[in-house]
Amino acid sequence: MLDLTPRTTDDVLIANLRQQLANDGTNADLNTVIARILAGRGVDNTAELHLALSALQPAAGLKGLDTAVALLDAAIDQQQQILIVGDFDCDGATSTALMVRVLREMGARVDFLVPDRFKYGYGLTPQIVELGVTRFAPDVIVTVDNGIVSYAGVAAAKARGIEVIITDHHLTTQDAPAADAVVNPNQLGCTFGSKALVGVGVAFYVLGNLAKIRRAAGKPSAQVSRHLDLVALGTVADVGVLDHNNRILVHYGLQAIRAGRCCVGILALLEQAGRHASQLTAQDFGFIIAPRINAAGRMEDMRIGIECLLADDWSTAQRLAHQLDALNRQRRQVEQQMRQQADDLLAKISQQTHVADNANPAQPTRSLVLYQDDWHQGVIGIVAGRLKEAYHVPAIIFAPADVNAVSDNDAIKGSARSIAGIHIRDMIERIAETQPDLISHFGGHAMAAGLTIPKRNFAAFKAAFDDLMRQLPPEIFSETLYSDGQLPAAAFDVGFVQYLQNLTIWGHGFAAPVFDGVFVVQDVRVLKERHIKLWLCPTDSPTTLSLEAIWFNADFGQLPLTQIACGISRVHVLYKLDDNTYNGQHRVQLMIKKIALI
Repeated sequence: MLDLTPRTTDDVLIANLRQQLANDGTNADLNTVIARILAGRGVDNTAELHLALSALQPAAGLKGLDTAVALLDAAIDQQQQILIVGDFDCDGATSTALMVRVLREMGARVDFLVPDRFKYGYGLTPQIVELGVTRFAPDVIVTVDNGIVSYAGVAAAKARGIEVIITDHHLTTQDAPAADAVVNPNQLGCTFGSKALVGVGVAFYVLGNLAKIRRAAGKPSAQVSRHLDLVALGTVADVGVLDHNNRILVHYGLQAIRAGRCCVGILALLEQAGRHASQLTAQDFGFIIAPRINAAGRMEDMRIGIECLLADDWSTAQRLAHQLDALNRQRRQVEQQMRQQADDLLAKISQQTHVADNANPAQPTRSLVLYQDDWHQGVIGIVAGRLKEAYHVPAIIFAPADVNAVSDNDAIKGSARSIAGIHIRDMIERIAETQPDLISHFGGHAMAAGLTIPKRNFAAFKAAFDDLMRQLPPEIFSETLYSDGQLPAAAFDVGFVQYLQNLTIWGHGFAAPVFDGVFVVQDVRVLKERHIKLWLCPTDSPTTLSLEAIWFNADFGQLPLTQIACGISRVHVLYKLDDNTYNGQHRVQLMIKKIALI
């Protein structure tokens, strides 16, 4: 049997929620399922399922907001040149597009600049200030999704007489740069009710309050809520924690896209993916749209992604979406090559040092820190994420900051991905505090971070990070498999699956339901030598219920097919429910996460 942990054991809370749900006429057994799911996510009142814009956190606690709004209001009135400085990921792209769209609607003179990651690196640096001055001669610089650690960049802009407004969401333990205004729910002294806003969420609050004061003053304004499609996309793409506030933002953005009330660039990207807007889910933001936009910043220039989101005509949007799709295919090829090289490198290291990986728990690896001269800087984050998932340890992948400069004195850039229980940014900060000459600069969040070090420091950093990981309790590195429990036969119904999918916004911090159960294997097939498809019947089903189940990228060692006797063998399965639609036909499908022959 699989070793599973119930997501909740609070029977009192489950009973209370079940009572609250009882009035909607739903099957009593299914009410119990829903109550158990909600309790496992910390919900104690079903009112939390009602996602109304009026329930958004009030902006009053957002430190620096009033000053930022006043500066932008004056800049529009005086027709000052505003320059948006963004980031080269999807959150940065949506933040930039949102700022540009809304400010233009208000009558502002505005343009944008996103650093080329391969030339300038991340954030508002002195070099980006100089580039901005040369190209746009700005009176005001507004950062989105960056800036909270841009001390030198802010100083360079101020020295030129440029006003600077920072809007960001990244973590910091230091005082903010000396900008004219800083809006960041995670800055010191900010009491805003949600620390989970991503960059585009912060931009939404700034613009929403700007629109409010301009409307009250009878000035040209904008309906910022019309652009929640961008806010929803950026929030999910940046893996923002889906607290109640973020679920509201994503819900309304998702509804707008499903109804076709969104920027044509999003519709064009969906066309490239072969998806219809009306069938979009929140998870699709992260798996379908965001990778195509991110591909621009990873492989070429994020301006392509932003221009796609800013496009107002279908032909332009289609052309740019096609370009982004091609870049994403290129990204996949590079990623596959790098992942194979990383696996080969890990195997070589294991043989040389006799340090086991997760397949041999006697001396488990606590971290994966890798570098190669020919690795692609734009893809290291994805590879780090894949390795973290495969080995369940923090992974940091480095690549040259400049492909033409790979000597020991040159810089290399790392992208880190972590597991639950290990705050990766704080871990890197601890190394920076104890060995200040090791790391040039860093930043990030609990689960993801970036850093730059001299190449000559790679071995020392790797040793320091691994030593830090070995000081942590070993149980942190044991993957916990959570289950929302077993399902009654009535739950294996397309109507219930659709109800569950639309119950709320599922994602990071509000995990989609995962169930487990024991099934009899009726049939099994291997697809494309990588996937396993099974037909399963619940052992407690009162009827002969046949359910399709799919296990993508199956671990064939975990399920020995030669030992399966169809109609007899039983398996314990951890799975998600899916509404599998093909040619207009809907079927319940189990998406297998783990499986064990019993």
